[in-house]
Amino acid sequence: MNKINGYTEEEATGLIEYIYSGKNAGKTLSYLFETYGKEHSRAKGSVRNYYYAFLKKQDDSRVKKILEGKNLSASTIKPFTEEETDELLEKVLEGRRKGYSVRKSISEASGGDEKQMLRMQNKYRNLLKKQPEKVEQAAREAGMPANAFLQKRLEREIDALYLRIAADLRKENERLCEEIALLRQNQGKQGDKSGENAL
Repeated sequence: MNKINGYTEEEATGLIEYIYSGKNAGKTLSYLFETYGKEHSRAKGSVRNYYYAFLKKQDDSRVKKILEGKNLSASTIKPFTEEETDELLEKVLEGRRKGYSVRKSISEASGGDEKQMLRMQNKYRNLLKKQPEKVEQAAREAGMPANAFLQKRLEREIDALYLRIAADLRKENERLCEEIALLRQNQGKQGDKSGENAL
């Protein structure tokens, strides 16, 4: 079976149709990569990488045919420079000092440009996750408690853990309730049989 970058033609067509329909419905690419990945047991990053690699294979006649009339294109991802990263942290910290949320701080820093806001938000999340020491250092330099940002992240992680535990307990509780109902049902049947035997 001929594959295009590891997907069958059918899979590739399905993904492109999914992205095309989703974008027309106002969904973000990030959301579509994640939901498609969940539905097809693929990682969000893997779906994203495949999509962009697929769009770059315009010299393949099968790719051209699948993309025909869809007006899908891959914009070049512009990485943050070191200066832009420092400026982003500075703007977020400045907003936090005024009592703004991170989201509001980024919204103000982006000047209301939604694409730029999303780009900045993703970068900030990425910094918290992969370079927390950089965020701590920037906070210290701005005269703010450095651990406040990491504490929020830790609180979110703890909340997520509680939610997972609660979900597991709920499932276990449901399973036990079903078992009890089944046992009662079986006891009732045995009681009926003993009543019949007494007659």
